[in-house]
Amino acid sequence: MVKKIPMRQCVGCQEMKNKKELIRILKNTEGEITIDLTGKANGRGAYLCRDKECLLKARKNKGLERSFKMSIPENVYENLIKEYEKIGD
Repeated sequence: MVKKIPMRQCVGCQEMKNKKELIRILKNTEGEITIDLTGKANGRGAYLCRDKECLLKARKNKGLERSFKMSIPENVYENLIKEYEKIGD
């Protein structure tokens, strides 16, 4: 039997991609928003491509706000951008 590949939609570019290719952005029970590199942390997850452009698109089209059903302060986006730069491509 062929193993099913889990697909997720990037909240930036709206493309469906293999879950392993995407970065999971996590909103934990305290409402903190961070990057979950394990993909297994508890909380609500939204997915973004590894391309920083997708993070910027998600910021513009409010993709993360819709996923987490909350408004996201500017400093959270700035932290995510810094984290993205650490991860690199």
